Amino acid sequence: MGQSLVVKNLGEEPYTETWQAMKKFTDSREAHAPDEIWFVQHPPVFTLGQAGKVEHLLTPGDIPVVHSDRGGQVTYHGPGQLVCYLLIDVRRRKLGVRDLVTAIEQSIVQLIKAYGVVSESKREAPGVYVDGRKLAALGLRIRKGCSYHGLSLNVDMDLEPFSNINPCGFEGLEVIDMKRLGIDRSMTEVMEALTDILIREIGYDTDPKMILLQD
Repeated sequence: MGQSLVVKNLGEEPYTETWQAMKKFTDSREAHAPDEIWFVQHPPVFTLGQAGKVEHLLTPGDIPVVHSDRGGQVTYHGPGQLVCYLLIDVRRRKLGVRDLVTAIEQSIVQLIKAYGVVSESKREAPGVYVDGRKLAALGLRIRKGCSYHGLSLNVDMDLEPFSNINPCGFEGLEVIDMKRLGIDRSMTEVMEALTDILIREIGYDTDPKMILLQD
């Protein structure tokens, strides 16, 4: 099968451009194509999932709104947030959706624990939380037996735009980032650490091929 996993750092790219690239990759991938993990930061954008309700989008102002095909409600992406897209042949890896969600959530829990902070997941509200404040959001889509979309982890960002929405459909939900939790790490360090944990949690048995597309 050759290399089983490719990890790419896309740098900063517009949300819609990356979303369309994920769809194209998923629709055109061959049976033995390696899985890929894409890391990216997006310019400011609100995204609504397939079941997203516009009433949760309170005062978007000048920030664009994109209706996406991922699961979940409304969220915000912006600089200082690490977005990780998981382009995985879940059928080949014999992963159910719940298995993948659990692997993603536990990867973030382990990452944050390594920096001395306790976090948790909630089955009824996917994501990772610290003292009830949301640190990471999840939204997936399964198509042709393969996943795309993934997770967003708040590293060191402007959290103000979250006040213009009901994050993930929950009124009054507070959002936090790693920096405000006392975890002052570079985006590159967080990306590399998260990659190592994701590989273990999802069950890859080889080192990934790392591709740095942008600094």
